[in-house]
Amino acid sequence: MVELLEELARRLVDEPDAVRVEQADGDDGALVLRLHVAEADVGKVIGRQGRIARALRTLVRAGGPHAGRRLQLEIVG
Repeated sequence: MVELLEELARRLVDEPDAVRVEQADGDDGALVLRLHVAEADVGKVIGRQGRIARALRTLVRAGGPHAGRRLQLEIVG
């Protein structure tokens, strides 16, 4: 899931070298994937009215059962 998220984000942004995903445990036992992008690219990853961010979060949540736990996505600039 991490590789897929990184690849999708790299195709959306102007600075693909700044894209990275870090994993952390959430308070409720979920695995939180933090998508780091350059500050100037945050808007491109979020998209108009949050459509791209919503789509990315849907993909991440869909991978949860495969990973064996609930997944969440946070976008960090």
